Amino acid sequence: MLETILLKLLFALIVLAVLMTFCAYAVLAERKVASWIQGRVGPNRTALPFISAIPVIGPILRRLGIWQPLADGVKFLFKEDPLPAHVNKFYYFLAPVLVIVPALLTVVALPMGAYFGESGTQHPIVLANLDIGILFIFAVSSLGVYGIVLAGWSSNSKYPLYGGIRSSAQMISYELAMGLSILPVFLWVNTPGANEGLNLFYVVTAQQDVWFVFWQPVSALIFLTALFAETNRLPFDMPESETELVGGFHTEYGSFKFGLFFLAEYAHMIIGSAVFVVLFLGGWNFLPGIAQVWPSNMLGAVCTVIWFLAKVFALVFFFIWIRWTLPRFRYDQVMSLGWSVLLPLAIANLIFYTVLVAFLERA
Repeated sequence: MLETILLKLLFALIVLAVLMTFCAYAVLAERKVASWIQGRVGPNRTALPFISAIPVIGPILRRLGIWQPLADGVKFLFKEDPLPAHVNKFYYFLAPVLVIVPALLTVVALPMGAYFGESGTQHPIVLANLDIGILFIFAVSSLGVYGIVLAGWSSNSKYPLYGGIRSSAQMISYELAMGLSILPVFLWVNTPGANEGLNLFYVVTAQQDVWFVFWQPVSALIFLTALFAETNRLPFDMPESETELVGGFHTEYGSFKFGLFFLAEYAHMIIGSAVFVVLFLGGWNFLPGIAQVWPSNMLGAVCTVIWFLAKVFALVFFFIWIRWTLPRFRYDQVMSLGWSVLLPLAIANLIFYTVLVAFLERA
């Protein structure tokens, strides 16, 4: 029993360390991709002296900006941390914690790969293989908006308050469409004789032949659009909107506390991308229509995780690409899209697949 607890704790620490590293380098990827799109170079100066002195390898690593996330982290950690006199101090300090904790906690129920038994049966690589996995992720991730609202209110400043109000309105507007968009997926997974509940592992195993992005493209489009809005990414970054609200809900924050908000945004983007991969891009399944190619040993388990992460990184690149390609929407356009377009479309999509599944069952 103690061994199991220690192994789970070790696994959790490894997952947390890897996720934090991915968040740091997602910031570097954001800056590099933005530079390439805009014809600039991007971070290429930060260096570690004892590594930069290595011939060939050192200068290449410096030009790639590999050490930039380390420099940014040290800067956020040791930079002067001003405390405005007009803020509500307790909630001002609490808000960044309430934002970062849900962002990191959702990884608990996310299957990241699989290992195969001798009989070919799959077993998920996951911290907690919950039967209500997707419900847990939705419930926990939605708590992050409370931290944003609290940051806006506790700052006692009009711009952060507007940002917090916008964030709550945006979450309400798009979470309905997001929830409705995944119901057809679980309707299909939970056909008679295959009653798998809301377990994400079985969603992946159901996509061995056809990924749901091809079988349910409207659901995938609605979920992806709502995911942009839920993670406050451009063109849906109304809670920050620098041209209107200075910095939005984190205007009054600096140093390490601002770094937590920054980290939470990228954690939400990475976890959201991973959830989309699980629901619609086949998870760790190789390609649509191709039988399982991973060997039934430790190497096969590692391959499933690497292939899963490759899909996640591709989707993160798509997030970054969209940010530096599309202009920011107006606030009325964001609300109109959520209530007048996505929500009716999600309801119609759910009705269509409900009728289709009922027809196929009768047939």
